[in-house]
Amino acid sequence: MEIKTVSIEKADDLNMILGHSHFIKTVEDVYEAIVSTVPGAKFGLAFCEASGPCLVRYTGTDNELIELAKKNAYNISAGHSFIVFMKDMFPVNVLNTIKNVPEVCRIICATANPVEVLVVETELGRGIIGVIDGFSSKGIENQDDIKERKEFLRAIGYKQ
Repeated sequence: MEIKTVSIEKADDLNMILGHSHFIKTVEDVYEAIVSTVPGAKFGLAFCEASGPCLVRYTGTDNELIELAKKNAYNISAGHSFIVFMKDMFPVNVLNTIKNVPEVCRIICATANPVEVLVVETELGRGIIGVIDGFSSKGIENQDDIKERKEFLRAIGYKQ
């Protein structure tokens, strides 16, 4: 067994969702979940098939994001994993909808941060054992930080 680190390649402003699923139907069902939740959504989705031809299956609404999803999914190459890259929207807009897709087993991360995927490789194949999502904590927020956090959430419309 060997543990590898796969760095997700993406622009700093792009959000992504990395998850685990169980069926090739994931590609179409996650696509439908996203477009029915966020009309006009710009995204790319890729899914690592774990049997048969073991291809990276893909779809989306934005060719650049589709290419990015395909490239990163192939770099990970862990069976039944999927990755979604999105533009002009946030994971929070589609996360619960994706979680409710019957094939989706779990969401591993949803972020715009730099991400490293910890992949274990055996003779059989690859699996995701975890992720490094962003950076280590540098301290504990103080009262000014709390005020700033609350103002930020209200400024972007997530709280009233």
